[in-house]
Amino acid sequence: MSISTKLDRIATLAREMPDVALTSLSHHIDLDWLREAYRRTRKDGATGIDGQTAAEYDAHLELNLQSLLDRAKTGDYRAPPVRRVNIPKGDGKQMRPIGIPTFEDKILQRAVAMVLEATYEQDFLDCSYGFRPRRSAHQALSALWTEATEMRGGWIADVDIARFFDTIDHGHLREILHRRVRDGVLLRLIGKWLNAGVMESGQISYPEAGTPQGGVISPLLANVYLHAVLDEWFERDVKARLRSRARLIRFADDFVVLFSEEQDARRFMDVLPRRLEKYGLKLHPEKTRLVEFRRPPSTVEKSDLSGGRSFDFLGFTHFWARSLKGFWIVKRRTASHRFTRALKRITEWCRNHRHDPVKQQWKSLVVKLGGHYAYYGIIGNVRALSSFLHYVQNAWIKWLKRRSNSSRLTWQRARALLQQFPLPKPRSA
Repeated sequence: MSISTKLDRIATLAREMPDVALTSLSHHIDLDWLREAYRRTRKDGATGIDGQTAAEYDAHLELNLQSLLDRAKTGDYRAPPVRRVNIPKGDGKQMRPIGIPTFEDKILQRAVAMVLEATYEQDFLDCSYGFRPRRSAHQALSALWTEATEMRGGWIADVDIARFFDTIDHGHLREILHRRVRDGVLLRLIGKWLNAGVMESGQISYPEAGTPQGGVISPLLANVYLHAVLDEWFERDVKARLRSRARLIRFADDFVVLFSEEQDARRFMDVLPRRLEKYGLKLHPEKTRLVEFRRPPSTVEKSDLSGGRSFDFLGFTHFWARSLKGFWIVKRRTASHRFTRALKRITEWCRNHRHDPVKQQWKSLVVKLGGHYAYYGIIGNVRALSSFLHYVQNAWIKWLKRRSNSSRLTWQRARALLQQFPLPKPRSA
């Protein structure tokens, strides 16, 4: 039986039994399943605490996968601690902890995630977009734009959960999982990953809460958690008490709620902290706010962003502005902090690689710009993209000029170089 057929059978079973905890799922994980999990696992990622690379694991792949399968099924598998590294957050002032599992652990987590994904995709609601198959941040942005346009704006609950991945309560997570999955093998493995510990600077600690960012299964567990804590609660309990229209849009732990009426928005903001605290979560006091996002009256010539009538979501600032035909529409542009962060990264790259051959630098910059355009290249954002290109060109030339003290790269020669190695321009949208 093919893997896709097995996944379809799991999905069908979950769809036909929506309120039943499934007890027999792990038997689908066999050697073919692990081969597929191996195929889906990144081969160029950082190594875990054992230092084993994908190439080393691949050297005896069949033996390694058979051993992994046997240990997983008999309960002899021991989840190794994740290796923790800290990377700068977007503002560069704080650090974000990332947990790196061993390569073998990544394979097994992928195998279990495949089973859980097929199950929970039948339960997840339309409001969630992050880390789900055939769903993306652009779809979440499109849904938000459509809703705001149809509602002619309203009130935005712009919410930030403080240290979400570090504060997921293990007890609540197990209880939530147990409502839908009661397969002993799967629950035992998830429990081992939650209790595996974290190694940092040679020391192992055992956090009582959280699931490490960077783990293969962590995004799915986060979705399962917030599906129960937020999505179902909002659709089942909150909406029933509202006076007018509202829409929740969530991408992983990043979410906004658009309300048609201010009273509904304020009532939601009153009860949300208590709901989250019940499950061990807290709102970030400085990053959570209520934004008046109503469409400006026709008598206003320009939108006033100084009064806090805009908000950021998924890397874009959303605001009202006049269209070319004079109508008020919701526009989006690259959020200033994302713009600055992306430019800083490329500038640092130009500095560190200024001695590389120019053609090699050009090829890399083309790829980097292409990635930036791919995400931020949405309708109405071409001005920000053009500005980004301008600054990248200046940064590149600046560091090429500093290749040596005797560099003679004048601005005239720089312009000629940019003609010889042109950086891609953003497409108009």
